[in-house]
Amino acid sequence: MKFKDKIFIAGHKGLFGSAILRTLKKKGFKNILFVDKKNVNLENQKQVDNFFKKNKPKHVFLAAAKAGGILANMKKPAEFIYKNLLMQNNIIHAAYKNKVEKLLFLGSSCIYPKHFLNDIKETDLLSGHLEETNKHYAIAKIAGIYLCDSYNRQYFNEQKKFRAIIPTNLFGPNDNYHPLYSHVIAALIARFKQSVRLKKKEIRVWGTGRPKREFMFSDDAAEAAVEVLRLTNKKFEKLVGKNLNYINIGTGKDYSINQICLYLKKISGFKGKIIFDKKYPDGMYRKLMSTKLTKKIPFKIKNNFFDSLKKTYLEY
Repeated sequence: MKFKDKIFIAGHKGLFGSAILRTLKKKGFKNILFVDKKNVNLENQKQVDNFFKKNKPKHVFLAAAKAGGILANMKKPAEFIYKNLLMQNNIIHAAYKNKVEKLLFLGSSCIYPKHFLNDIKETDLLSGHLEETNKHYAIAKIAGIYLCDSYNRQYFNEQKKFRAIIPTNLFGPNDNYHPLYSHVIAALIARFKQSVRLKKKEIRVWGTGRPKREFMFSDDAAEAAVEVLRLTNKKFEKLVGKNLNYINIGTGKDYSINQICLYLKKISGFKGKIIFDKKYPDGMYRKLMSTKLTKKIPFKIKNNFFDSLKKTYLEY
């Protein structure tokens, strides 16, 4: 990937897409394409085809997705599977038809079976049942990974031009802070900020607080994503092996929801009590991915977790 190459970021306003945009600019890439939904609806194949035909990007970051937390997934399963399938199918097929050199698809750690608690390896995909609360979103993401793989096999003579990363839970600027449909860190940041502003005496948090989650600052994940796409086909295959076209992106460390709450209490200055509401589901108890291959990517995690959490809170 050269500095003059035309690069398209699908989903540039979201948590991960905006981090990729910041990262590319910091590295000196200037020929960057992105679109607003009012101009190009990524759920419309014809509009996506016309955009690719007109602009001819050489590389694509596919970060556009409909995403959300446990409640959103439980209440809108049809939207999560349908809209994500539409967007990724349209972009991946248009990338093939318009001879895109390389494409990177953003997966999700929820694609892995629920019975794995830690050290989840790339080869564990499809080896067990998915977590019920987000399986429809997960199935869409799995389909995207295998769509990339199928194009590599059928059209690119087994070259890994279309590849994917499986990031752990991300947080950072431009996250979705909807009070009901956001992911855990964004939801907690919004709740602590509101509680401080309204001088509340307690904060109620869903679940028991015991489940552990691995979190990664979006800018660190974006750094890894850019380096993965920059790898030649030969180097990427050497990294993941002949049978895979995706790689985990993680930190190798997890935190309990209770610990996150205590961090945010300190960051926000909240003086009240934290009460865990056990009538709401926890989701998977633990989900820690293997970083054996992550460590072989030429990048380093630059941001301390607590400092990144504080930065995200202040940005919000």
